[in-house]
Amino acid sequence: MTITMNDSNLTTINGLKALLKASELNISFQRQKRSEAYQWVQDTLVKFEYLTLNKFEKGIVKQYIMLMTQYSRAQITRLVSLYQHTGYIEETDYQRHCFAQKFSDKDLHLLAQTDELHGFPNGCAIKSRLHRLAHDDKRYENIAKISVAHIYKLRKSKRYQRLTKHFGKTKPTKSSIGRRARPQPKGRPGFIRVDTVHQGDRNNIKGVYHINTVDKVTQYEFIGAAESITQENLIPLLKQILKAYPFKILNFHCDNGSEFINKYVVALLNELLIDGMTKSRPRHSNDNAIIETKNGSIIRTWIGYGFIDKQFARDLNEFYFGCFNEYLNYHRPCAFPSIKELPNGKIKKVGSFSESVGKKVKKISIVGPIC
Repeated sequence: MTITMNDSNLTTINGLKALLKASELNISFQRQKRSEAYQWVQDTLVKFEYLTLNKFEKGIVKQYIMLMTQYSRAQITRLVSLYQHTGYIEETDYQRHCFAQKFSDKDLHLLAQTDELHGFPNGCAIKSRLHRLAHDDKRYENIAKISVAHIYKLRKSKRYQRLTKHFGKTKPTKSSIGRRARPQPKGRPGFIRVDTVHQGDRNNIKGVYHINTVDKVTQYEFIGAAESITQENLIPLLKQILKAYPFKILNFHCDNGSEFINKYVVALLNELLIDGMTKSRPRHSNDNAIIETKNGSIIRTWIGYGFIDKQFARDLNEFYFGCFNEYLNYHRPCAFPSIKELPNGKIKKVGSFSESVGKKVKKISIVGPIC
């Protein structure tokens, strides 16, 4: 409730204390102009003889002024300090400095129209275009004098954005997690490459995700399946996969996907005492090439490209950890040709047994069951 009151009868500090205790009343100052408010504050300080009051009584007067004017405590303190030094409170007259507007709305409209017609190029290109237009059309003479920096400033203004809209690509956020580098195992096992393979969508429903991991040196490979690449599903599966390797993991390498570049994966690596974490460098597709080839030769060859609903992730994990991972690492036959250098410097691949292919004979030697 708002009450319009006459405070001429309030002349004592006790009266102000009684008024401040009536907190259930919504009392506000009715004058709106700043000059009138300042004049009322000055009259109030004079009426209660503010300079002769003690500290407690001065606080009561300040609270009363704050209640009536709705000014902040800092503002009341400034006004009281002004009264103490000069004896009066007046509104300061000043003129705010404003820069002259060099480019009118018509010039801004020409800039927006030129930007839109040319596909929003960089500032230097649009400035050169405005200079060429100024030779043929006098309307562009003023806007052609604009600087490159001011072009970008006007593009951010509300006046410009009312005339045209430019939607740029989403800028990627920089992450300090991981180091951009190619892993250097130097013949040591434990440098794991990781990637995610998605099994397609159907009717706006996400399919299952395969988590593929492979060691660079020994070619050990372990695969798992997750319903989604969220924290709840990915972290336990990733922990199960990393613990399946029969040697200590020294490095964890992935691409720049957010499913691995996050604080939850970092916490898991710290828990498993894995010190190194690297991620692929831009324009270096070979950094994670080995896992990409395994995605095609293993997962796509055995599982295919068809849609698999995420509800079958548990069945796939029973297949992967039940027999498939063991088959990949210990029972899958691998054949490597023996390389022989001829006297003329050429290299020929020969082996212990031959396989006829048409009229040609292809010789292959089986080195061992290493995968």
